[in-house]
Amino acid sequence: MFSAIARIFRTPDLRRKIGFTLAIIAIYRLGSHVPAPFVHFPNVEECLRINAGTEGLLSLVNLFSGGALLQLSIFALGVMPYITATIITQLLRVVIPHFEALHKEGQAGQAKLTQYTRYLTIALALLQSTTLVTVARSGQLFGTTDVAACQQLLTNDVWWAQLLIIIAMTAGTGLIMWFAELVTERGIGNGMSLLIFTSIAATFPAAMWTIFETNGFETFLLVLAIGIVVTGLVVFVEQSQRRVPVQYAKRMVGRRTYGGTNTYIPIKVNMAGVIPIIFASSLLYIPMLVAQFNTPQDGSEPAAWVLWVSQYFTTGDHPLYMIAYFLLIIGFAYFYVAITFNPVEVADNMKKYGGFIPGIRAGRPTAEYLDYVITRITFPGSIYLGLIALIPLVALATVGANQNFPFGGASILIIVGVGLETVKQIDAQLQQRHYEGLLR
Repeated sequence: MFSAIARIFRTPDLRRKIGFTLAIIAIYRLGSHVPAPFVHFPNVEECLRINAGTEGLLSLVNLFSGGALLQLSIFALGVMPYITATIITQLLRVVIPHFEALHKEGQAGQAKLTQYTRYLTIALALLQSTTLVTVARSGQLFGTTDVAACQQLLTNDVWWAQLLIIIAMTAGTGLIMWFAELVTERGIGNGMSLLIFTSIAATFPAAMWTIFETNGFETFLLVLAIGIVVTGLVVFVEQSQRRVPVQYAKRMVGRRTYGGTNTYIPIKVNMAGVIPIIFASSLLYIPMLVAQFNTPQDGSEPAAWVLWVSQYFTTGDHPLYMIAYFLLIIGFAYFYVAITFNPVEVADNMKKYGGFIPGIRAGRPTAEYLDYVITRITFPGSIYLGLIALIPLVALATVGANQNFPFGGASILIIVGVGLETVKQIDAQLQQRHYEGLLR
């Protein structure tokens, strides 16, 4: 293992790529701690200390920003606008034929779709930064708290000061997007995935230290042991796949013979990745946000529906919330897989190049068979996603940890997925140069 690591740093090209990636990550983490203009940073720090572990509504976004959101830094929005824009662009392929045509055009079409994603990212960053500044100005960023510091998070709330904060946060999102593309081009791994990985990994030490301080050393060791087991299970499931065999018939072109090979279509157990968890969290976020803005500020009794939402859908430790979260994840897993994997398109491509599944006729029967396989393999994958996503909520109800519990939910899926993909890329680069991979 150590000799493989030494080979990495003895390879000039690979050493340069890893060094460049680490430099971008360092700049990204530095920017996450630089406050936006006209932000009263001592008050923000005081609110973070008082409300530690009770992020509630903004827990997922704050997790993806590495804690920068609640610090109101220039990188407060993190990668969430880009993630949202990418998901919207993928969904629009189903609705808008032009987007689907661009997707099929190859590299030129993909470049156009990437350009649309960038424009949409900036538009979403403007919208989200405006919402964030409005919430911070109203004193609702940390919930309905009576602490004076949480009511005065901005040093100046005139319109031009708020506009400057919005511009700074939007520019920060654009800079993050540029950083991610630089890492993808000149570094190692996927840039945006590595920045998300960095943001989540940055919250691990604080989350574990909070568990150690509040629950003692025995609970800390128990959580660590559970984390190791969960990580191993996630690696096992993420690497699991159903291989559908495909054969290509031989065909003569001039004097040469093409085809006659055997291959397979890899269908992962968890094809949807972390997207269903993001969808479900975002949907459950809406009633909580509406209830928060409909809570009277004069101390009077709120409406009955506001009390009901506050009781069952605010902290996330209620069984009703967990059931709704679990069912939404299962539904969104099927929804996202149905959008991203088109059995008819795969069957047509196989038929075009002379491929077939043994025992299945080409064309429509192949599409029906692939649909049969994907429907049934998505079921255990969605159950697995739901159980992994419930781990932080169960920890919140039992151990008292916050919703950014490190060993569960979106955090563990992203950490494991990005880690495995980055190791594979480093391994491939080593094999190109030394004929030996990272692990023998």
